[in-house]
Amino acid sequence: MPTQIFLASTLYGAATLAAALDADRFGPADRRVLLVSNNAATPETTTALDAMPGFERLRGRFDEVRSWNEAIFPFHPGGWSPRGDDVTLWERYVRMLWDLGDDDVELAVESIQVNPALALAQIFTGAPVDVYADGLMSYGPTRNKIDPLVGTRVRRLLHLDLVPGLTPLLLTEFGVEPEIVPTEAFLKVLAELGEDDADAAELPALEAPALVLGQYLSALSILTPEEEEELHVRMVRGAAELGHTQVVFKPHPTAPARWSRTLEKEARAIGVELTVLDSPVLAEVLYQRMRPALVIGCFSTALLTASALYGVPVARTGTDLLLERLAPYQNSNRVPVTIVDALLPELSDRAAVGEARADMGTGELANLLKAVGFAMQPQIYPGLRADAEHYLARNLTTRTWRYFKRRRLTALALPGAVPSQLAFIPRNAAVRRVARRARSVQRSLKRTALG
Repeated sequence: MPTQIFLASTLYGAATLAAALDADRFGPADRRVLLVSNNAATPETTTALDAMPGFERLRGRFDEVRSWNEAIFPFHPGGWSPRGDDVTLWERYVRMLWDLGDDDVELAVESIQVNPALALAQIFTGAPVDVYADGLMSYGPTRNKIDPLVGTRVRRLLHLDLVPGLTPLLLTEFGVEPEIVPTEAFLKVLAELGEDDADAAELPALEAPALVLGQYLSALSILTPEEEEELHVRMVRGAAELGHTQVVFKPHPTAPARWSRTLEKEARAIGVELTVLDSPVLAEVLYQRMRPALVIGCFSTALLTASALYGVPVARTGTDLLLERLAPYQNSNRVPVTIVDALLPELSDRAAVGEARADMGTGELANLLKAVGFAMQPQIYPGLRADAEHYLARNLTTRTWRYFKRRRLTALALPGAVPSQLAFIPRNAAVRRVARRARSVQRSLKRTALG
């Protein structure tokens, strides 16, 4: 039997793997190794996965736990991959380091299109690969073109049913079939984590508070630190406007401490009792322990787990700004933002929040994501052009324009690129010649003026 290596960088991802193992989604193995990777910008200052509260509940599913950070030190997991000529040396090295010998190896990784998952798949050149998804990105296109030597080895995509009825697009260019990790198994694993959290005594004893989920978007250069501070303040204000007097803020693990100070000042000014959690506990554990009356966030996957798995009311805010700011258009966060924006009510819309009203049904969302997916990665998914053209020709409205950029549609010659009465221009050779000549004259005049 093979040795199975499971790569995980988050407690949520490790819980997904544990649920898949409990549900017999992996075949028998002689040995199961959990390979943990700390992908934070500064791993030394953040809590490693295997040191997080509740991890001991998951450890028993694996025969041993190894560290990817230690294996490739001093390189960073997110920025390192083996040079082509060094692949054989690296495979020998990690086989020796992890006592693998000549064992056949099977891999289970997340985010196969980037490191460290891609690096691991490159090192074990002949190993079959299972990809598991621990978020909403699985519903979008593969963000980078994957070497066929890696992509053709992927057997399946394991994912949680966060949006019932919606099929993932990830890796379909290789014919990879999605496979759902049973919700019941995942909830059982989360319940275990909730029972064994070392910081249980530190959680506030509140009755149905509003829970605000922080995200560290400035680290991704999507927002400035000041804009992200203001976004979190808007969440607390929105909770207060909906009548919540107790608010719990769960910051992103890598968020700077000053954010909590800013929020505390704002909370005092509007008469809200604010509790800031310092422990790196999963949001899903908080859903079980605190039973929040409302969960507020931007586009966190935890919003969908609250709604789909726990039946907790949710609200989003800031997605309109992110849809505008995400650049380039191919940014892989675009699909999670689009899903949350389309499915969850806006925090400022009291009626929509109260009724848990969505702007879009699952069927319409599926069609929208095909158009967005093609616009993001037309070279990887050329077969989606007809779907994109059909959607854009019939569904571009004031509401749906936010999901597209006119410049991107123009570059891909898609409906909506230019007003219909001017649609002949991109196809008219004479007009294109005149435009090129005008640009050439303009450049010549500029050079003359500078001379």
